[in-house]
Amino acid sequence: MTLYYSNATRHSQNEGLITFAATGCKFNLYNGTQPANANTAVTSQVLLASLTIPGVFGTDVNGTLTLGAVTSAVALNAGTASWFRIFKSDNTTVVLDGSVGISSADLILNSVTIAALQTVAITAGTIIRNNQ
Repeated sequence: MTLYYSNATRHSQNEGLITFAATGCKFNLYNGTQPANANTAVTSQVLLASLTIPGVFGTDVNGTLTLGAVTSAVALNAGTASWFRIFKSDNTTVVLDGSVGISSADLILNSVTIAALQTVAITAGTIIRNNQ
């Protein structure tokens, strides 16, 4: 079986994500192995940087969610960014996880090598829901 979502359905799903994430959510970059899913706790992975989306999480057009402005942050630790987790503003409630890389990843960075005390910035981002 194959499910195909309409643009209206994908838009509605993203609107729910935007509402759930709310304002002030945290965009955390980690090194180490990404957990099996977003319900699995962070254990030995190292938090490299925690950036804030101070306003609305994003906006959606036809199933493509464009992230709101992300505030740059100073890296807490050095390492290779391999995955991210977005939390609500309480930094406890998980919104979603994804992979990090310089290509073929959920979050594309110009470099995944992060030095301690380096300024880390995410200048733009989109979440694209597939049509199925």
